[in-house]
Amino acid sequence: MLGREDGQERGQDDAGGGVPGFLDAAELGVQPGRRATLVQFSSAFCQPCRATRRILAEVAGMVAGVVHVEIDAEDRLDLVRSLGIEKTPTVLVLDAAGRIVRRAAGMPRKVDVIAALGAAV
Repeated sequence: MLGREDGQERGQDDAGGGVPGFLDAAELGVQPGRRATLVQFSSAFCQPCRATRRILAEVAGMVAGVVHVEIDAEDRLDLVRSLGIEKTPTVLVLDAAGRIVRRAAGMPRKVDVIAALGAAV
């Protein structure tokens, strides 16, 4: 389940204090989605990351204005540390303004990703 950034739902990957609430195009490396952005932190030999990539790409393809962005955790240690990412895959759901509205560690179910988009769009 993709938990709320404020920790109110089960399944959230608790990031602790000091977590930035927004990500912009400079941090993402691409233009965010018009309605929402699915951000995936991955690592090279992470098997669940491959399945997560397929799920998120499929959902992004189904919903207009939603973009899937995959970030290599090893290449972006600065961002990983500032967001408190502790394992891969970790998925963040951003709204149109780039605000982090949902977060989860581990491979999400497609239905949970679709439901989490409801908080962003």
